Amino acid sequence: MRIYRFVLALPVLFLLSFALHAQTASGNQTPSGIDLDSIDKAVDPCTDFFQYSCGSWLKKTEIPPDKSRWGSFDELHERNITVLKGILEKASADDAGRNADQQKIGDYYESCMDEKTVNSEGLEPLKPELARIAAASDKKALMGVAAHDFMIGPNPFLSFYANSDLHNANQVIAYIDQGGLTLPDRDYYIKDDAKMVEMRKNFVGYMTEVFTLTGQTAEQAAASAQTVLRIETELAKAAMDRTLRRDPKTQDHKMSREEALKLAPNFYLNAYFEETGAPHFAELNVANPDFFKQVNTVLENEPLQDLKTYVTWQMLNSAAPWLSQPFVDAEFKMHQKLTGQKEIQARWKRCVNLVDSGIGEALGKEYVDVTFGADGKARMLKMVNELEAALAEDIQTLPWMTDATKKQAEIKLKAINNKIGYPDKWRDYSNLTIRRDNLLADYFAADKFESSRQMAKIDKPLDRNEWQMTPPTVNAYYDPSYNEIVFPAGILQPPFFDKNADEAVNFGAIGMVIGHELTHGFDDQGRQFDPQGNLHDWWTPQDAAEFEKRTDCEVNEYGNFVAVDDMKLNGKLTLGENTADNGGERIALMALKNVIAKDPGDRAARTIDGYTPEQRFFLGTGNEWCEKRRPEYSRMMVTVDPHSPGKFRVNGVMQNMPEFEKAWGCKEGQPMVSENACRVW
Repeated sequence: MRIYRFVLALPVLFLLSFALHAQTASGNQTPSGIDLDSIDKAVDPCTDFFQYSCGSWLKKTEIPPDKSRWGSFDELHERNITVLKGILEKASADDAGRNADQQKIGDYYESCMDEKTVNSEGLEPLKPELARIAAASDKKALMGVAAHDFMIGPNPFLSFYANSDLHNANQVIAYIDQGGLTLPDRDYYIKDDAKMVEMRKNFVGYMTEVFTLTGQTAEQAAASAQTVLRIETELAKAAMDRTLRRDPKTQDHKMSREEALKLAPNFYLNAYFEETGAPHFAELNVANPDFFKQVNTVLENEPLQDLKTYVTWQMLNSAAPWLSQPFVDAEFKMHQKLTGQKEIQARWKRCVNLVDSGIGEALGKEYVDVTFGADGKARMLKMVNELEAALAEDIQTLPWMTDATKKQAEIKLKAINNKIGYPDKWRDYSNLTIRRDNLLADYFAADKFESSRQMAKIDKPLDRNEWQMTPPTVNAYYDPSYNEIVFPAGILQPPFFDKNADEAVNFGAIGMVIGHELTHGFDDQGRQFDPQGNLHDWWTPQDAAEFEKRTDCEVNEYGNFVAVDDMKLNGKLTLGENTADNGGERIALMALKNVIAKDPGDRAARTIDGYTPEQRFFLGTGNEWCEKRRPEYSRMMVTVDPHSPGKFRVNGVMQNMPEFEKAWGCKEGQPMVSENACRVW
């Protein structure tokens, strides 16, 4: 996964970067570390390697009712949150021996788990915020309220955030961007196919139910829901398509504060900025100027009361999971429609995730003490170094790239910073107050703390030591503004990285993931940033044209894969991740071969469990992407997720690799042998 903070200003729910499957705690322990119980040997690996690697696992595995998908990502996440539960239960004991961070994480968890109090209070904890919206006397005052709401939860009308200057990455500036939608993507509002029309009906039903719970009559609630749908549809029409947003140049619109005010006077941006408490700034980046121009007209034409109804909805939807049971049930029913999830997660799981998302470094500090040590960090850094050396070798041998661009690519590669396990400096939560008797107040306090922390960055130097993920997260990312790869402790444990597995399997599993993140620095988006993280074209025109020719091959290849029913993958949306998958697999295999060459006597060089080193490498990759998805979830992810489903993260890569063909003895004409194989890196 990459983190493009100028693209991902809005919280994106349901997006999981890695759905990994390798040897699990219940798997067949083997000398190599391969989970032999997942393999279906009745399948020809040259026909469908995903089915060969995962077929037996697919036959015997059911998606748990509280999940919309299932794979080893989820298995490890479940184990992680069980560890976190133990930490939080211990920290929630109200005793004098707790330190400040333990008090905060423990009391936040306790207030969340106190379901009896939450249910007895109903809507009462939210009424002061609803009254604040109702009291807005004009549209300027309402925009101030919207800014206040943004600081504690939702983001009505727009997004406001701090980020690196695209052309001076060492400096943080203010950004404003499109926002304000409840559903996962603009397509849910503007497409007229049967599934999208049905989802809008579900959305209206959800809103009607929630407005009724606030005391509105059925007729009033139905009218309120239609008002919100109308306004959010206008916001969606003004929003830029997420595929177009993949090009960072589409969001490069730095201007003075005065120019932004003239661009969209009905946003009352001065009042908005002041309410957030952001420091005064003279210039900012307007990521999507057309959005502000179009929505400016919407704000002018919509009646004040209708705009209040919309802002009220945004607050209700944000708070619903943490209010009394009727609100929780209503919100989950909508979630079910989107994802197909059968049952809501147990409350303790929701509460663990809430603490992790709200004050995750305070919790993460306790987590790494239990699960991850300095030796784990050292082992990972060694593997990262092997992958970086392989990528450097790959760059130098590319036949399509000129020496001038190769030199610049090597400079960028050497400049990549590697963050492993956990931050060197932990976040200071001393200004955050958490009580153990008011869940919604804690939720708002945690959000406001983080929002204020972000606002304080504006017009300050970039802190390159900061992390964008919490340590328990089972994921990883590349950030082009920092030019760094980040691997939290959550993913650096079995089955993804196992000190007892042989190097061939480890390089096929976590090695491929490391290679994937490194390659993001050179995919269709990452390649546009220089070693310091500036948006800067360091390519010769000839090399840029050759690069695009090769990425067009991947767009066409993956765009013909059918994800679910009649829906094909969006080859342009998934291009960066597909490029990273293909490049990551190739350089991980190169790194493995280099390791074996240094020590031909190592067990990684031998045939183990009946498989050669190369076969075990590919099985390490194939096993890690085993997954099952509910069809509703699959449809949603085709629309919003830049990652391909697990099946195509396996087969799409393997059919592009002559090394795979050789390892498994595949013949021309078989499905895993592409007639026109794609290769970028």
